[in-house]
Amino acid sequence: QVHLVESGGGSVESGGSLRLSCTTSGYTGRRYCMAWFRQRLGKEREKVASIDRDSNTQYTNSVKGRFTISRDNAKNTLYLQMNSLKPEDTAVYYCTARVGFCSTTPTANKYWGQGTQVTVSS
Repeated sequence: QVHLVESGGGSVESGGSLRLSCTTSGYTGRRYCMAWFRQRLGKEREKVASIDRDSNTQYTNSVKGRFTISRDNAKNTLYLQMNSLKPEDTAVYYCTARVGFCSTTPTANKYWGQGTQVTVSS
């Protein structure tokens, strides 16, 4: 059973930075696509960034140049460095894992963490 636990969320002012972490257990990390999704109030979940087993990364347009996803397979940890945060980045952020290629479809990602709140004030 794959188990994901996020940490690092919090409240910051616009322009600030946060780093989210996701510790994983119960699987061999290299086989999985890891991703960060977020859900803003009243909106559907959307993929923010993903990193595949070859360390290829993808980002949604609104965070390109500001967010960086990375993974440390030795530590079984996924990260999301978020810089130049904006109020519209306010959301619950989820870590996900999926065997094989990455997918933007939330339901295609089998494993989810419990989420961590990020709040950006103007």
